Amino acid sequence: MARLLSVNVGMPQDVSWQGRTVRTGAWKAPVPGRRMVRRLNVEGDGQGDLAGHGGEIRAVLVYQLESYRYWRKRLGRDDLAFGMFGENFTVDGLPDDEVCIGDRYRIGEAEFEVTQPRVTCYRVGMRLGEPAMASLLVAHHRPGFYLRVITEGRVQAGDGITRTRRGPGELSVADTDALLYLPGRDPAKLRTALDIPALSPGWQQSFRELAAAGRSGQPGPGPGPGSPGFRPLCVARIVPETADVSSVHLGSTDGTPLPEARPGQYLSLRLAVDGTARAVRSYSLSAAPTGSAYRISVKHEPHGKVSGYIHARLRAGDLVDVAGPSGTFVLEAGTAPVVLLSAGIGVTPVLAMLHRLAAVRDPRPVWWIHTARDRAHHAFADEAHALLARLPHAREHIHYTAQAPPPGDDRVTRGRPTAASLTALGVPAGADAYLCGPTAFMDDLGGHLRELGLRPERIRTERFGALAAVNPGVTPTAPVPPHQPPGPPGTGPLVTFTRSGVTTRWSPAHASLLELAEACDVPTRWSCRTGVCHTCVTPLLTGDVTYTAPPLELPAPGTVLVCCTTPAAEVVLDL
Repeated sequence: MARLLSVNVGMPQDVSWQGRTVRTGAWKAPVPGRRMVRRLNVEGDGQGDLAGHGGEIRAVLVYQLESYRYWRKRLGRDDLAFGMFGENFTVDGLPDDEVCIGDRYRIGEAEFEVTQPRVTCYRVGMRLGEPAMASLLVAHHRPGFYLRVITEGRVQAGDGITRTRRGPGELSVADTDALLYLPGRDPAKLRTALDIPALSPGWQQSFRELAAAGRSGQPGPGPGPGSPGFRPLCVARIVPETADVSSVHLGSTDGTPLPEARPGQYLSLRLAVDGTARAVRSYSLSAAPTGSAYRISVKHEPHGKVSGYIHARLRAGDLVDVAGPSGTFVLEAGTAPVVLLSAGIGVTPVLAMLHRLAAVRDPRPVWWIHTARDRAHHAFADEAHALLARLPHAREHIHYTAQAPPPGDDRVTRGRPTAASLTALGVPAGADAYLCGPTAFMDDLGGHLRELGLRPERIRTERFGALAAVNPGVTPTAPVPPHQPPGPPGTGPLVTFTRSGVTTRWSPAHASLLELAEACDVPTRWSCRTGVCHTCVTPLLTGDVTYTAPPLELPAPGTVLVCCTTPAAEVVLDL
C-alpha cells in the first residue's frame, strides 16, 4: 500500500534571486502530528503565486520517495530532504507513470482527486539551486502532481493511501505532462485529455489550443532564421491621411516581387534617423499588399524619434531597409461572422483585413467598429466606408469621443463602445473578433466581448507597444523605460528589441537573450526559464540564434525561446 511519509508546509516568504525579490511558498518543511487539510491548502501552508499554484484545483502538491532517490543519484546530492521539491505530501508509491488524472485517493480522514501535473516553474530550481530543474522534471517524466480536496480532514505521516476511484480515460500524470510539453503528441491521448472532467481548466484550455492548432501530431520543422533579413525598398510616395497620420508606399528597387503578406501583419523598418545610429520600428500594413507594393501608415507620436523622422524627413525616392512581413495577428479563414474593432492608429491592421474581405466580396457578416477623437482625426474614414459597401453583409459603426455625430449620419455615435452598445449592435457570440488600439481599449472591449459570450480564443488582439511583462512571483517595482544595458558595451552581433526601441550589441556577460532583455529593462515574459513552458516564445523578425540548451520542444518556425538562446548573427526580436 502507498503511504504518506511526510506532511510539509511553509508560508510564503520573500527570497532574493538574481537582483529581484520573489514571493514564494516553495520553502516547505516536514511537520509532526496531524494536520487539517481544507479546500485551499494544508493547515499552516500557503502559496506565494496563486496564479500558478494553489486554489482549489491545486490545493496539495505531491512528490514521491522514489523520485527523491532518483534525483539524489542523478544530481549527486545527499541533501535533498522532504519538502525541498515544494510538495505538501511526500509519499511512498503513487508514481507519475501510474497515477492518472481524475484518480481519487483517501488519506487519513480526507479524500483527494488528481487534477494536473506540477506547473513547470523556475522556483523549484531556485529552491534546489538547480536552475535547469524545471526542464529536468519534464524530460525525466517526474513532475509530481496536484490534488483537489474532495473531503476535508486530518492527515499525518504514516497514513495509508487507498485509491477510491480510477480516473476516466486512465491518462497518467507523466503522459499528461508529456502531452503538453514534449513533441510527438499522440492525437488519441489529446482527445482523451479533453474528456477528463477532473483536469484543471488551465490544462484543458492548453489542450484545446493544441488541438485547434493541429499540433497534436509530429512536430514541424524547427525554428530556422527569421525572415530573410532586411532588404532595401524604395519609397514610392507618401500620402497624408490626417494631420498626424501619413501612409508610406514602398516598392522593390529592381521590380522583383515582394514577399507575400497576410492581412494584419507588419513590416519592420530600419532607419538611420540621426545619420549614424540605426533604429528599428514595426508598422502594420494598412492595405492588402500586392506583389509590387506595400503600404504602412504611421502616426506622428509626440517626441517620437522615428515617427518624427518619417513625417519630417522621409521623401519619395528614399531607400528604406525593410524586414518582414511578420506577425500572427492575421485574418483567419472561416465562415463565422467577423468583428473588426479599432481605435486611433490601431485601425491599420484591421483595415488590411477589411481590404482582403472586400477584395473577395467575403459572404461572412462583418461588423466594422472604430473609435476616433473626431472626424478630423478619423483616418481612412472614406476608404473604409467604400470597402464596406463592397461586402454583402457589412455593418459600420463609428464612435467619436470628442465630437457629436454629424446630422443625419446614424453610423456615428458620441462616446466609446460599451457592452451595452455591442449588444445593441447585435454582435454574435459565435463571431471571430480582431481588436487593435490602446491597451485600455483592448482590455475593455475584450472584456465586453467575453460578456457577450465570445470565447477567449476567438478574441485576437494586436498591441503596438511592449507587451505586458509575465514574471511570476517577482515583486513588482516601478517601471523603468528600456535602455542600453549597464556595463561595458558588447562587441557581438546587434540585437534589436523592436517593441521597446532598443538596439544594442551582444555581450557574453549575459547567458541568454532573455537576460540581455532584462538588463535593458525590456518587459519580458517567462516562467520556467529552461525552454519548457514556451511562455518566452518571441517572433524572430530577422537573424538567427543558437540554443545554449536544446529545448524539449522547438517553437514554431520564425519564433525563438529567448530564455535559452544567444544570437548567432544580428537579430531583430518582436519584444
